[in-house]
Amino acid sequence: MELRQLRYFVEVAEREHVSEAAAHLHIAQSAISRQIARLEDELGVLLFEKAGRNIQLTPIGKIFLTHAKTAIKAIEYAKDQIEEFLDPEHGTIKIGFPTSLSTQLLPTVISAFKDEQPNIGFHLRQGSYSALKEAVKNREIGLAFLGPVPTQDPDIEGHILFTENISALLPISHPLADKKSLRLSDLRDVPFVLFPKGYILHSIAIDACKQAGFTPIIASEGEDMDSIKGLVSAGIGVSLLPDSTFYEVIPRLTVKIPIDTPDVKRTVGIITPKNRDLAPSEKVFYQFVKKFFSILEQYQ
Repeated sequence: MELRQLRYFVEVAEREHVSEAAAHLHIAQSAISRQIARLEDELGVLLFEKAGRNIQLTPIGKIFLTHAKTAIKAIEYAKDQIEEFLDPEHGTIKIGFPTSLSTQLLPTVISAFKDEQPNIGFHLRQGSYSALKEAVKNREIGLAFLGPVPTQDPDIEGHILFTENISALLPISHPLADKKSLRLSDLRDVPFVLFPKGYILHSIAIDACKQAGFTPIIASEGEDMDSIKGLVSAGIGVSLLPDSTFYEVIPRLTVKIPIDTPDVKRTVGIITPKNRDLAPSEKVFYQFVKKFFSILEQYQ
């Protein structure tokens, strides 16, 4: 069984068409058909069956596809590890981040790291809370910034870098906009603008409101930070957002007000896999990040 056979098989399986797979891989259709036939002979099973003009996986083919993808990822990961072992100062770090940490934390840390390690590159991936955890587990990325830091996942190691407050963002025309601070219960009858259900900041906001004794009235939803802030600026409702998302700039026509009760916070940190070692360049970055925030904490 050869790696190229697995690659050809996965390509055909995902496209359900040999000629399309051949065109994408820039090889002859006959070459793909020949390699898949050899793979089927070696396994002693049929992986594909005809479905009109296309082909589709057999039941055993679907099972093999899952394992083939895992095998390819493992081999690619091993090759990356070897390359970085031979030249750790010229590696590429695959790191994930959520939208709430993209404005200030990510560029600040990477810029500082590049000053020390200019030859190490980055492959950056933005994603949701759950998607980033899965990407770390599945070797799609090496590590990820996340908030809050997961503590109960058996496959994830979380290191807390700092803890930050969650504040209320109100339209400047709101009757409570002149307050120095708020009890969250003050917003009981006010429409909210939140991330959709399934986003971690949605859960944080809902849990905080329930802790204050009410379920928020959700007037609108936005899937990125700029959308949320824009909807608040337009007077659609109020929102609850981490303080780091207001770094240096409060959106126009809005005010940020601290919440006195309850004490709403989130941890922010970096996650790594428990079941495998980081690549050399990833280890260098991981240690740099921990030191970077440790020094920042001393000056705060």
